[in-house]
Amino acid sequence: VQLQASGGGLVQPGGSLRLSCTISGSIFSIAAMSWYRQAPGKQRVLVALISSGGRTNYAEAVKGRFTISRDNAKNTVSLQMNSPKPEDTAVYYCNAVGVNEFKVPFESWGQGTLVTVSS
Repeated sequence: VQLQASGGGLVQPGGSLRLSCTISGSIFSIAAMSWYRQAPGKQRVLVALISSGGRTNYAEAVKGRFTISRDNAKNTVSLQMNSPKPEDTAVYYCNAVGVNEFKVPFESWGQGTLVTVSS
């Protein structure tokens, strides 16, 4: 199972940016898809998570500004970042947890995409 993230770049404070992640491989089901981020010198932390049923969970720091969504038919997960702040600057990673075609559980990570919030 492979994850390919895209959409990172430079964005001004108060602007908007959309990250996308496509999941490929022999997948039977995906239980949860999420976005994490890692700022320089800090640990990787959860930003947002969405379950197979569409339930979402957000870090307090991004609530009301970021929105996670998924397309189950296309095996994609997106993160809409509105009103970003300089402290949102980080490398963003997508993550998926599920079961492959052999009914073996998996957890996979994307390669990371850099988001820089700066004027």
